[in-house]
Amino acid sequence: MSKVELNTLLDIEPEKVWELIGHFKALPDWHPAVESSELEDGGAQRRLQLVGGSSIVERLEHVGDGEFDYSYAMEDSPIPVADYKATVRLIKVGKKTKVVWESDFDGNFPAADFLKLSQGLYQGWLEDLKKMFGG
Repeated sequence: MSKVELNTLLDIEPEKVWELIGHFKALPDWHPAVESSELEDGGAQRRLQLVGGSSIVERLEHVGDGEFDYSYAMEDSPIPVADYKATVRLIKVGKKTKVVWESDFDGNFPAADFLKLSQGLYQGWLEDLKKMFGG
């Protein structure tokens, strides 16, 4: 099992960040690589259409009760990984918010390669959140 974790600190309280990113369908509202997100299976699954034409299907696994986090599993993707699970979490740090994205996966895709891919995709959206909210 390999693990990747990226995070950033925003100059805003978690409640405001969660209003934007806390909904499972909300990725196109704040992630520049996602053109659209359609919920399926009663909202438990999302189909993401990415810039460039690729698509990803993810299943909602957990939503924090009274907390700012959710976890999901990738069910179909052009990325050659298996058993991919990820969590998006907001942590209150005074009047700021630490945004954490972490994932675990198996497969013949080395963690170092996935980290490079992650930095391109996920670090980009963390930087976009910093532009939106300050950090």
